[in-house]
Amino acid sequence: MMWTVLEEKVALFILRLVLLFVLTFLFSLFLVICVNGAQVLSISFLTEFPRCGITKGGIYPALVGTFYLSIGSLLFAFPLGVLAGIYLEEYARETWFTYLIRACVNTLAGVPSVVFGLFGMAFFVKRLGFGVSLLSGILTLGILILPVIIRTTEEALSSVPADLKEAAYALGATKWKVIKTVAIPMAFPGILTGAILSLGRAAGETAPIMFTAAAFYCRHTPRSIFDEVMALPYLIYGLMTEGTKPEYQVPIAFGAALVLLLLVLGISGIGIFLRYRSRKIRW
Repeated sequence: MMWTVLEEKVALFILRLVLLFVLTFLFSLFLVICVNGAQVLSISFLTEFPRCGITKGGIYPALVGTFYLSIGSLLFAFPLGVLAGIYLEEYARETWFTYLIRACVNTLAGVPSVVFGLFGMAFFVKRLGFGVSLLSGILTLGILILPVIIRTTEEALSSVPADLKEAAYALGATKWKVIKTVAIPMAFPGILTGAILSLGRAAGETAPIMFTAAAFYCRHTPRSIFDEVMALPYLIYGLMTEGTKPEYQVPIAFGAALVLLLLVLGISGIGIFLRYRSRKIRW
């Protein structure tokens, strides 16, 4: 008994130590970005165009480009992912082919984003002839977040109690009627949470847009879906690796990193809030 109590105390101490290490690392990361980025953060920094080779001015085109890319990718992937998740959960039979599809979806969810970028460059940019453009970036990011939306939809639908579906069937409802009026409304908070978290991931990706959509410097915001765009992740990468005047460009990179961090944290916070609200639902 004494050894059991001692083991429990040791295990609890190790877990607390690991948690403290993780929190210290995250706090240090956030503190460094905030301290360095806050020096240039202002309203004009968010609303002005870059000037003098991105040594002065703001990040407005990159902010707009990030918005277009992330929202566009969600508009492309969300309906496809939800419909695919509905089919796999509600209609597909449990066969080896279904297991293979799920295995492929899970594998794609863990594939490094640079692979999606190379695929987008080979297929959308070269094969389909879209060029380095907003459209190519949207489609590439949409494919990137598609597996996450599919899995989130499946898990949300599987959490709907079977009793509710059976009650609807007992009243004479068809399968699609049950899905439309019972399953989807009950699962929608979980589906929406997955979509918002996917939006945050799309906003912070660098590798996919590096090959398909992003330009280091543009004199204007995109005027069509076939224009190149600036984006916050690629802007930060370019300023830190290719900048010729680091004394001016590094502070701008930290400011852009702070804006991107706050943007992703805000999107993730909305997703966590929706998940919390969905857990309060009483079936």
